[in-house]
This record gives sequence, structure tokens and C-alpha cells, in this order.
Amino acid sequence: MEWYHYLSGFFASVFFANAIPHLVKGACGDLFPTPFSKPMGKGPSSATVNVLWGLLNLIIAFVLYKAGKVSSQDYLTMIIFFTGFALKTVTGARHFSNKEKM
Repeated sequence: MEWYHYLSGFFASVFFANAIPHLVKGACGDLFPTPFSKPMGKGPSSATVNVLWGLLNLIIAFVLYKAGKVSSQDYLTMIIFFTGFALKTVTGARHFSNKEKM
């Protein structure tokens, strides 16, 4: 495996982790910040925008996952994939824990 496969696998998990809250909030009909909100990333975006943003993140995650050749047979790719997922979810939780105050 080349170094860029690992990088691709890492970012696949970051995009996948980012898709989840947007898809869930959008499917529930809730407002949630997106890059299209005002102020950017802090103000509320509609449920439809969140679903569309979540789907785009899911598509990007899938493409990067395939390009990264992530496999359960290769422990290093799984560790890198999980690390990206963990970092994104923890930083997202910390950032959005105060979204009502934004």
C-alpha cells in the first residue's frame, strides 16, 4: 500500500463521521449548522440542506474509502480509518456541544 491509500482511508472516515449528524438531524427535521449557514458553520441550516450535505459527505466518504483500499484484512488501514472517525466525532461533539449558544 502507498502512503496516499492510508491518507485516503483517514479522510474517508472523517467524511463518513461528518455525514452522520447531518443525515440524522435532517431526517428528524431539525435545524443544524452546515457550511452554508450564516454565520458559516454556526447558524442553523434547514433539514433539507442537512440531508443534502450529509449525502454529499457520504458520497465523498465512499469514493475515498474505495480509493484508500480500506480492508478488514489490513489492520493498519482499519486503525487509521478508526482514528479519523474518532477524531472527527470527538471534535464535532466538543464544537457542537454549545451550538445553542452560537
